[in-house]
Amino acid sequence: MIKKIKKHPSTEVYALGQHICMSPHKARRVIDQIRGRSYYETLVILKLMPYRACYPIFDLVYSAAANARHNMGFNEADLVISKAEVNQSTTVKKLKPRARGRSYPIKRPTCSITIVLKDTLLSEFSSDKLKRYQYNILDLNKPDGWITKEKYPDMTSYDMYKNGGLWDKK
Repeated sequence: MIKKIKKHPSTEVYALGQHICMSPHKARRVIDQIRGRSYYETLVILKLMPYRACYPIFDLVYSAAANARHNMGFNEADLVISKAEVNQSTTVKKLKPRARGRSYPIKRPTCSITIVLKDTLLSEFSSDKLKRYQYNILDLNKPDGWITKEKYPDMTSYDMYKNGGLWDKK
């Protein structure tokens, strides 16, 4: 079976969990610990944390990685959690019977959790980033590939402010 590769492949996949029965505040304290970490490091953290919110978040991270592997063909070792957010969802309202025939309202908050995984290998070599660094690293039209200093004399001072490179003021 031949897979067609798109010209500009998307580097992000996500998993969305809706109406999870827990407070968004309790889920956010777990989400804040895993944001920006690699996939395998996230799984270890979620296995070892003692909170009830870890179980549905673990399932969502695992589901997002399965989406990345199956739909996009990404390697799990290169995945990083680029975005993780918790939003408040609907509130489940129940009535609890109390003394003397009265009722007491119970409000159970629910939340929706979004986990976005990004492939670091594809995002490093995205076209806009390659275009930005192309003038001071490689010239693809020349046989040796390197740009001479005479062709771009003022680009070294441009590096200091844009790319954090070496500054050679004349």
